[in-house]
Amino acid sequence: MEATSQANNNPSAAASSAAAAAATPTTPSNTILLSTPVWPTIDGPLGLNEDESVAHARRFYKFGYALLPWLWALNCFYFWPVLRHSRSFPRIRPYVVGSAIGFTVFTALLCSWALTFSIGGEALFGSTWDKLVMYNVADRLGLTGWI
Repeated sequence: MEATSQANNNPSAAASSAAAAAATPTTPSNTILLSTPVWPTIDGPLGLNEDESVAHARRFYKFGYALLPWLWALNCFYFWPVLRHSRSFPRIRPYVVGSAIGFTVFTALLCSWALTFSIGGEALFGSTWDKLVMYNVADRLGLTGWI
């Protein structure tokens, strides 16, 4: 109360405090995008704590190598806050980044394989095409004679 009466008596003190308030940098209006995440999972406080998240991220990452690469995609989706913010949750991040890299490589290989067979076909593979395709297996094994 005494400081207010001094500021009212001294107009230069009030002007300097207003100038100091104007000189301080203001925080951006959208602090949600700039802040680090509090929760490691996309479901926030309803999700896992950090210790359980490490176990789940490690499990999804390792099972992705067991010919289940869709778990890598699930790992990236579920732990998106960890993947999005590079300095958050350093114990979880290696598993999530590894899952992202593994899923990207898997997707590139799958797409190149599918495009090779769909675009190239018999023109690319020649006479071995009949041995590679699966739609004539019944004919080769003689299973269509009963129809």
